Amino acid sequence: MNKELIINAAPHGVDIALLEDKKLVELHTEKTDARFAVGDLYLGKVKKLIPGLNAAFVDVGHEKDAFLHYTDLSPYARSLLNFTQQAIADKTPGGFDFGAFPNQPEIIKTGKINEVLSGKPNVLVQILKEPIAAKGPRLSCEISLPGRFVVLTPFNDVVAVSRKIHSSEERKRLQRIVESIKQKNFGVIVRTAAEGKNTAELHEDLSELVATWKSIQTNLQGAVPPAKILSEQTKTTSMLRDLLNEDFNKIVINDKTIFSDTKSYIEKIAPEKADIVTYHNNGAAIFDQYGITKQVKSSFGKTVNMDSGAYLIIEHTEALHVIDVNSGYKSVSNNQEQNALETNLEAAEEIARQLRLRDIGGIIVVDFIDMKLPENKKKLIEAMDGFMKTDRAKHAVLPISKFGLMQITRQRMKPEMNINTQEICPSCQGTGKIASTLILEDDIEKNLNYLITHQHKNLTVVVSPIVHAYLTKGWLWSKAAKWKRKFNGNVIVKEDSNYHLTEFRFFDKNGEEIKL
Repeated sequence: MNKELIINAAPHGVDIALLEDKKLVELHTEKTDARFAVGDLYLGKVKKLIPGLNAAFVDVGHEKDAFLHYTDLSPYARSLLNFTQQAIADKTPGGFDFGAFPNQPEIIKTGKINEVLSGKPNVLVQILKEPIAAKGPRLSCEISLPGRFVVLTPFNDVVAVSRKIHSSEERKRLQRIVESIKQKNFGVIVRTAAEGKNTAELHEDLSELVATWKSIQTNLQGAVPPAKILSEQTKTTSMLRDLLNEDFNKIVINDKTIFSDTKSYIEKIAPEKADIVTYHNNGAAIFDQYGITKQVKSSFGKTVNMDSGAYLIIEHTEALHVIDVNSGYKSVSNNQEQNALETNLEAAEEIARQLRLRDIGGIIVVDFIDMKLPENKKKLIEAMDGFMKTDRAKHAVLPISKFGLMQITRQRMKPEMNINTQEICPSCQGTGKIASTLILEDDIEKNLNYLITHQHKNLTVVVSPIVHAYLTKGWLWSKAAKWKRKFNGNVIVKEDSNYHLTEFRFFDKNGEEIKL
């Protein structure tokens, strides 16, 4: 699979498109004034405890207080609270020695929020979900700092290795390396990307994350809530950190600053990939050049068409998302069951892409075309699981119910991507009504009278092809012929396919437009 990252810097922010085999699968927008991105760290103030929900509302500077549930407190919540208070009061240059910080006992899983956050203290929190609709951000006290190969988790000494690394020998090797190089009071999660990496590479990644934690300590000194303590990397670098692998073969950027920063970042984390970063400056719009604009127009909206002629209807409600699969005009075979299976498999692939592309989260109910054979239903479920494997968001696919419905749950991290692909009609300006052609020809004739009266000769009237066909129909008795006779041959009617239905313009004998 070939992956390409196309980055378009615009006045409103930065648009990032991820292509897999030339097909658009993810679209992200990083606004210039964006706040409360997933991964950002804030010093917040507990404002209200809600025992009934076993949750708290925390002021992090958003117009709506952020939500913190007991299950997101982290087992080391008491250690974090003590650390926060100590770091705020600390005046030591570079912060105190975190390796000697005394950790507190873990909190119990079935505890109460008011037992841990009594007194409404200041607390260091991490954004778990961005603000969505009228809801404020969702928070976590389980602080994690992701790197390219490892994730740093303070307040514990646990080393865990990704389950996606299947070799038991490799898992043991990585665990031994990390345990030998990590510092006290830091837990480490070894990512899948660490497979095959040597001690030096892992040590460099881990050292950078420890340095980041020290900067958090420094930023907390004297801080007053609400305050941002640490920003997550830009969307571009965070995507590269998580996705960059041997499949990536192109990163194209139309902004010199972002190009320079990205190239430096790639040279740092994967020097062998530095050559894939290129600067786009040929004058054409970068998203048009790589066919992204067209894909956006065809991929968003209520109806999504597929190559076979089948199509999806995607509806959004307050509680869930509903996708209806409809068969197309092409038949794979004369066997109805086989046709249903082929259409459903094609739809499953497109649905998996749509969930990533629109970043649809929550509950998704899919109404596939009915199939009778259990083995075909099994094939569809296995295919759906396979197509969803590339999705970084946590998700679950349930078997098809007796009503023929498949339920999918997908983690919602930020507001759903919603792009309006409809355009206002230039003829009616969205009203659905246009002037009568009888009035249109009168308007043209009135303007011709005016121009010829004011000494304009050899005029050309340019109209849309449809109006041109109407005005020239009948040859000798057409409206165009009548104008030619009326104005002594000084009028020619021409068509232009770029004109909308009721548009018309006048040009002199030199081809210059005459403004009325």
